[in-house]
Amino acid sequence: MVLVSLFLSACGFHPLYGGANGGMSATLSTIYVEPMQDRLGYELRNSMIDLLNGPGSPAGATYHLTLSLTQTTQGVALQDNAAITRYNNTLKVTFTLTDLKGTVITKGVETGLSDYNVLPSFAAPNGTAIGSPNANYGTLAAQQDADKRAAEDIAQRIQLDLNVFFAKR
Repeated sequence: MVLVSLFLSACGFHPLYGGANGGMSATLSTIYVEPMQDRLGYELRNSMIDLLNGPGSPAGATYHLTLSLTQTTQGVALQDNAAITRYNNTLKVTFTLTDLKGTVITKGVETGLSDYNVLPSFAAPNGTAIGSPNANYGTLAAQQDADKRAAEDIAQRIQLDLNVFFAKR
């Protein structure tokens, strides 16, 4: 094991976390994540702030990270009556890291997929439907949970992209 460690250090290998790049967290903590407008953007921003251990305000930040989120929804499973029973949401996040002067330092795109099932609607005794796929609270909760998990995954991948970028500098 010691021989492997010596070999890897001789070839220029440096781990992204800890070790020779232990200062990486100090660099990432100087990144201010710009606010986003919608609920999912709010979740994504909070995940980024937590992962970067970044400042909550632009004061004292060395870099600014701007995130742009687009979401597309596609029905992917149908019942016999042509009702959609499963949706895929594709989340596409474009990120741009700038310095204090506004110069673009790096940018990239990460894409994630979240999927969720539509919970069935039930009929009231008079035959009318109670709820619908759009109004059903259970379906809405499933969608929000799936989207939140996809946003957290994308945030981790953006953090890794930034780690790689700063490690190469």
